[in-house]
Amino acid sequence: RLFSYVAEERLFSRPTFSRFLALLDNYEEVTGHQEKVTAQEREEEEAFLDAIFQTPVMATLTSFFLTKGLYTSEETFRADLRDMWFGLYSRSGGKVLDSSGFEHVFHGELKRGKVSGGHSWVQLYLLERAGTLNYLSYSYDGPWATFPDVLALQYRWGQHLKSIGSTFLGSSPEFDLALYTLCFKTRPDRQCHVSLGGKEATIQTYSWANSFYGDNQRFVASSYPLSP
Repeated sequence: RLFSYVAEERLFSRPTFSRFLALLDNYEEVTGHQEKVTAQEREEEEAFLDAIFQTPVMATLTSFFLTKGLYTSEETFRADLRDMWFGLYSRSGGKVLDSSGFEHVFHGELKRGKVSGGHSWVQLYLLERAGTLNYLSYSYDGPWATFPDVLALQYRWGQHLKSIGSTFLGSSPEFDLALYTLCFKTRPDRQCHVSLGGKEATIQTYSWANSFYGDNQRFVASSYPLSP
């Protein structure tokens, strides 16, 4: 097994975790299937944003962006974050709006017999707990002695193989989203080098180039920690 123990009652009752969990049943996991966003699902997205913007890590990121002039206020940053992560686009050649950056990175998708995206340890844990994830092996275990750590691994989601994937392990949703957003805005489509707990980590981001939102802004296509 990938996970031997997770303190669910203590961890998943925290506001950011509980509201993150509420989002994970909102998606059609197979690409090519239209995503239908209900009013309740929009409310769940807003509740999640409410929770993460009350955390120190998002406050730090907001302050950094305002200082650098990327945004004029927390409200404009939050609105843009919502669009870049939750805005829908098509991974099926324009047939249907079947994907978003958040779905791809934090939930994962099944495309052409393989797992695409899927970089949230929480989602991997839930899939394994449900009996639908078969952990096969790992190729990299980061140098951190505590969490968050970085793990590169191979697994099957049902019959779909993830030949190599990577994730932060033991991190919070707000940590992942803040770090990925930082790198997406400052180092889009390339490697983003950061220092975490005195150790070096590298984030790779990709933007979606086939459609846009707002004033020709690009959606998040993917973001994840690289492994050697």
